[in-house]
Amino acid sequence: MGNRGGRIHDHAQRLTTRRWASNQWICCALAFKGRRRKVWGDGYTELFFLDEVTALAAGHRPCFECRRADAKAFADSWGRACGHHPRAAEMDAVLHGERLNGREKRRHRCNSDDLPDGTMIAIGDAAYAVRDDMLLRWSPAGYGERHPRPAAGEADMLTPPPIVAVLAAGYRPRWHPSAEAA
Repeated sequence: MGNRGGRIHDHAQRLTTRRWASNQWICCALAFKGRRRKVWGDGYTELFFLDEVTALAAGHRPCFECRRADAKAFADSWGRACGHHPRAAEMDAVLHGERLNGREKRRHRCNSDDLPDGTMIAIGDAAYAVRDDMLLRWSPAGYGERHPRPAAGEADMLTPPPIVAVLAAGYRPRWHPSAEAA
């Protein structure tokens, strides 16, 4: 689960044209300390992702409250990638500049053969996650078709470059169980 810093839905529980309330886009645990939240509540709009790989592709980072160990590991990998250990606000500012092109999702052209595990790319209208030597086709229900990873070529990277650097520096995101299927 995640959020984008506030409420982005109306009283009829419909998403509005507002897509974020701040640049703090976080990925949270579904359960934490027995807390019960009302989906479409007053405080913020809960967003649900297939897994952390999907949330990272959207530009979210782990939450420092409910996923503290993951958030620290993410920040440590960020530090290895950029040479200094960042604060959450610094990561949020950098990520916000990389995740959007105006109000649209930003894509980054990349060489697809050297991407780390957990990076999401688009080929045509399909999204794929990089895992070992395979590309796993993404859908809201889980990962499906598997294709050998091309030896070379260009693709549209969906995961923001700073997060790709974090993945390359050793951060290991949580995957949906369908990514384990043969």
